[in-house]
Amino acid sequence: MDDALLSEQAAYYRARADEYDDWWYRRNEFDFGPEFAGAWWRDADELRAVFDAFAPRGDVLELAAGTGIWTGELLRFADRVTALDASAETLAINRAKHGDDRVEYLEADLFAFEPPRLFDVVFFSFWISHVPPEQWDGFWSVVADALVPGGRVFFLDGARPEHGIANGPGGWRERKSAEAVDGRAVEGVTERELRDGSRFQVVKRYWEPSVLEADLAALGWKANVGETAWAFMHGHAVRDHQ
Repeated sequence: MDDALLSEQAAYYRARADEYDDWWYRRNEFDFGPEFAGAWWRDADELRAVFDAFAPRGDVLELAAGTGIWTGELLRFADRVTALDASAETLAINRAKHGDDRVEYLEADLFAFEPPRLFDVVFFSFWISHVPPEQWDGFWSVVADALVPGGRVFFLDGARPEHGIANGPGGWRERKSAEAVDGRAVEGVTERELRDGSRFQVVKRYWEPSVLEADLAALGWKANVGETAWAFMHGHAVRDHQ
């Protein structure tokens, strides 16, 4: 994977800024009916319960903060949030929702970011699957460099397709099964289409929990990774020597 792909991925998220909340809240073209919505929000409640048990208190760094759906959740616990994203467009939406004196906004390339200070918690949502293999070790080094001694990490993302296909509602199973055989996802790269018909190649690497735990252990992290009933993956980690 090269710089051109990462540039295209960044362009995709800038272009998608106005669509992202519709995806999470299952509005417009992302409304797949009441059965799907019920399953989605039950899973979201399960995910939020895991997040609440983690309780990200103190000074929190949010990477790939996006439009602020999880920035708002962080603010239920954190004293202060530094919300970082490469997209000015998504940060503008985030700021409109949560712009107060407890949130600092930073526009920066996550793969070239240097933490300005140490944080109690590093958090990222729907980002871990977009980190390419070539950037993997370096990304986790940045996360480690951003933490105070004893600092914690929490992350969440979409669950691997086979988990959703096996356990999700009917419409989701059919959709994911079609995606799995249509040839668009090759070697960790997938194609995404926006409302205007524009298409982008983005990194997409799904993780099986035990594989991710082992991979992070090799980098010096002690991680606990799990899945909700069908839609989401979540994990928390600390440095293994702590």
